[in-house]
Amino acid sequence: MFKNKKVAKMVAVVIAAVFFLGVFGLALSQSGTGHAASAGSSSNIGKVNRSLLIQQHPDLAKAEETMKSEVEKAKADFESKSASMADKDKQDYYNQTMQRLELKRQELFAPIQDKVDAAIKGVADAKGISVVFDVNNVVYGAQDLTDDVMKKITGK
Repeated sequence: MFKNKKVAKMVAVVIAAVFFLGVFGLALSQSGTGHAASAGSSSNIGKVNRSLLIQQHPDLAKAEETMKSEVEKAKADFESKSASMADKDKQDYYNQTMQRLELKRQELFAPIQDKVDAAIKGVADAKGISVVFDVNNVVYGAQDLTDDVMKKITGK
């Protein structure tokens, strides 16, 4: 194959070097001394359980109570006004009522989501975290900020 033995030896040495470097790199990544293994504690990537933070937000109970009241009012209003309506008119009025309730839901819950997001940003900035993912989108690594954000939100 190679007419010059010197070139053949050189190619063999290069192939062996590439092989050993590959094995060494794989060993490093498996032993936990590589970058991915230390990503959880020294990374500038964070993770939070955003749904838990929203569920435990102090303002949520009041928003849920207000929303429950709005639904009850809408139900009573719909029942009284739609009693004499034709089916098509009743369906149209029902759709309008549902749209109005959805707008009210957004009006009540968007500020809570905004407060949670602001708290997440505040904690991330304070810790030098540049990217924060929801825990449902992280398979491995990232610094968990959930407890720190919860303390910022609740003051406890």
